[in-house]
Amino acid sequence: MIDHSPFTVRRVEWDDAIGALRSVRKTVFVDEQSVPEHLEWDGIDDQCIHVLAETSARHPIGTGRLLPSGYIGRMAVLKPWRCRGVGSALLTALLAAAKELRFASVQLSAQTHAIGFYRRHGFETVSEEYLDAGIPHRAMRRPTAISSPGSAQSPT
Repeated sequence: MIDHSPFTVRRVEWDDAIGALRSVRKTVFVDEQSVPEHLEWDGIDDQCIHVLAETSARHPIGTGRLLPSGYIGRMAVLKPWRCRGVGSALLTALLAAAKELRFASVQLSAQTHAIGFYRRHGFETVSEEYLDAGIPHRAMRRPTAISSPGSAQSPT
């Protein structure tokens, strides 16, 4: 059964939400995309800011993280929730965290099928295609000062 209820996105601490965060990432990256587990669990999650998307019943449906370097990664949304605004909400929350930390820009490594999604959020490609865990990617970057689609523009 697919839950069609609204969702929320919140910042969470790795230690407090490890089960939910790992569940989404294992489903998307390890099970669906065959990313080797030793690559998925890189040992730096406790140093990152994490965001978690949940249904109104608090079932985890998406996640992402911001590294101390300003690098966004591990963006994952469960299949039934894709194309429903969850990824945009996660990315918006991570961009807000980056802006709060006064990062001038953020970077990420986008799977090539997701480049259009990130472009709609103001990212530009800054590399040629490369393989990461056997999946084609391109590096992308954007300044934190621009607004994402659907977010309010700050007064200048």
